[in-house]
Amino acid sequence: MSRAYIALGSNLKSPEEQVSNALAELDSITGTKLIKASSLYRTAPIGYDNQPDFINAVAEIETSLPPLDLLHALLALETTYGRERPFPNAPRVLDLDLLTYEDIVLNSETLTLPHPRMHERGFVMIPLAEIAPDLVIGQHGKITKLAQDYANQGVERI
Repeated sequence: MSRAYIALGSNLKSPEEQVSNALAELDSITGTKLIKASSLYRTAPIGYDNQPDFINAVAEIETSLPPLDLLHALLALETTYGRERPFPNAPRVLDLDLLTYEDIVLNSETLTLPHPRMHERGFVMIPLAEIAPDLVIGQHGKITKLAQDYANQGVERI
């Protein structure tokens, strides 16, 4: 079994419920088990501001799926929830991002690991630090240090 971290977010159709339900459904992915989930966090949208706030969380899972198969399973779960992609940073019912998968470094057209912008996102770093404070992300460093950089940027635990 391999360890991976998944970021979850929603800002449409009862976002707290969407994220909570999706956390529970990670166990339904073949060969995958939810190990730990962060608290839920409310955050302002980034990139496209004319939309509701997001509810975010991070999950730690164990999986027997290889990284690309796990990504496809996450995308299928998004589709089940009604995810649409009309434009970058659009409002969404559910967003699932594969953040890390073991210590694998991968850069393909389909998947980049670790997630290339995760260290720039307080809504990822803060919940990730809650459940994996000792995790180190390549050259970016320890999660707890990265999360401190976002402590005053409007990521609110709910």
